[in-house]
Amino acid sequence: MNIFFFAEKMRKLLSFIFLLALFGHRSCSNMEPGGSVCPPRCQCFTPLQVLCADDRMTSLPQNISRLTKEVIIMTSGMEYLFPNSLRGNPALEKLILFNNVLRSIHADAFQQLTALQELEISGNPSLDHLFLGTFAQQSNLTRLVLNYNRLKTVLPGMFDNLKRLETLQMKGNVLTFIPSLLFLNLHHLRVLDLSLNKIEEVTRETFSGLARLEILKLNNNKISNISSDVFTDVSRLKELHLEGNFISQLSDDLFSESSRLTVLNLRGNRLLSFPENAFGPAGSTLKELNLKGNRLRELSSLSSFTSLYHVILSTNQLKSLPEDVFRNVTALEFLDLSENQFSRLPETIFKNLSNIKVLDLHKNQLDELDAGLFQDQEFMERLYLSDNQLRSLPTGLMDSFSLQHIVRLHGNPWNCDCHMSYLHSWVLNNSYDVEMLDRVTCQSPGILRRRTVASIQAEQLQCRTPEDSMDRCSLHSSPHSLTIKCKVEKQTKMSVKVLFEDDHGNIQEHVVGSEVATNDAVNVSGKVNQ
Repeated sequence: MNIFFFAEKMRKLLSFIFLLALFGHRSCSNMEPGGSVCPPRCQCFTPLQVLCADDRMTSLPQNISRLTKEVIIMTSGMEYLFPNSLRGNPALEKLILFNNVLRSIHADAFQQLTALQELEISGNPSLDHLFLGTFAQQSNLTRLVLNYNRLKTVLPGMFDNLKRLETLQMKGNVLTFIPSLLFLNLHHLRVLDLSLNKIEEVTRETFSGLARLEILKLNNNKISNISSDVFTDVSRLKELHLEGNFISQLSDDLFSESSRLTVLNLRGNRLLSFPENAFGPAGSTLKELNLKGNRLRELSSLSSFTSLYHVILSTNQLKSLPEDVFRNVTALEFLDLSENQFSRLPETIFKNLSNIKVLDLHKNQLDELDAGLFQDQEFMERLYLSDNQLRSLPTGLMDSFSLQHIVRLHGNPWNCDCHMSYLHSWVLNNSYDVEMLDRVTCQSPGILRRRTVASIQAEQLQCRTPEDSMDRCSLHSSPHSLTIKCKVEKQTKMSVKVLFEDDHGNIQEHVVGSEVATNDAVNVSGKVNQ
């Protein structure tokens, strides 16, 4: 399929979804309530609301009612907004220009829209600039969305008159830098989204004036360094998204003592370590921490992050953790340690963490678990142990769970012998709680290989002594013969006794002897004709 044709189809689909989200299932009419005529190629759902979605539309409709409060233009062929394009609509409070093909917007296009409170200009792949003064008359604006255009830069002073602005989004453009003091007058801004750009650097001056900022999204840019004073002036920050950058280290005292940070996302960077002292007192307010997909090889302690309830440390290079790494983190509910290199975990690592509901340990190298590892996790709801090297589980490992829970056990080389009794019994009693039960299979012994754990009988879970020849011998049959192959590790004389029972209960005994005259391991075969 031609990529441009596909992109156009997707553009129309997104517009349709957007339309449904805005207006639900309300019926459309080309006649406004009260008898007024709705503009061509538009729909008027109420006397105050106009929606135009037609790719044949190349300019803004000129006969929109002066009383209209809300105008939405989407999936049109409109390329330009001219001076005073909406001069006949001074009462307009909401204007959304979504998924069009705008190339340029005149600096005076919105000059008469002084009552405007929400403005969105998104999804224009050829819109690469905005003129200074474009938003000069929008002093009542509280929300400005400029997502998924092609903006290369934003001129200093562009937002100086937007003193009531609370939300500013510019994600999905090609911005490489943010001018100093660009947001200086945005004293009421609470949400700033600069994600999915190509920004390489941010400084303290970048965020000057944003004293009330609560959510800052800088994810998926090209930032490699965060200096210690970058967030000094944003002391009310609650959410910080830095995922998908090139950050390799965090500076000490990165956040001020008055910081209120609750969510920190550093997923997909290049961090080699996570310094506890980078947060100081700010760590005590942090609730969500995401360090997935970094290069962490060690983690000293998170004990000062006493409010943490959601921690993601997956897809790193961690081989071990100190037993007190989560000490004092008693609010912890969700912990993801998957896709690391753990072979063992300290028995007390989860001690006193009684609120854990979800624990993900899949895709590690765990080959043994201590019986008391989960003794404090009474309220566990999900436990993922899949894709490790576990051969059995110790007795009582999951007995402390009191709630309905989901467990994943597949992808381990389970050894279905007498040491498997606890897990076998637990699986049979909790089969509805085991996800992908048909993939929980035995790897050994050979006679049970690939059998599901749930399908075998308890008496089949046997441990054999080294003297038991069946531990060293295998049986192969053909229509007219049986072949017994035994591996011998020292010089010995071996005999094989075979008993045949006929239909009348008569037993015939056959003995085959063989002298093994070597110290090397060899295979001895004896055939008994039936």
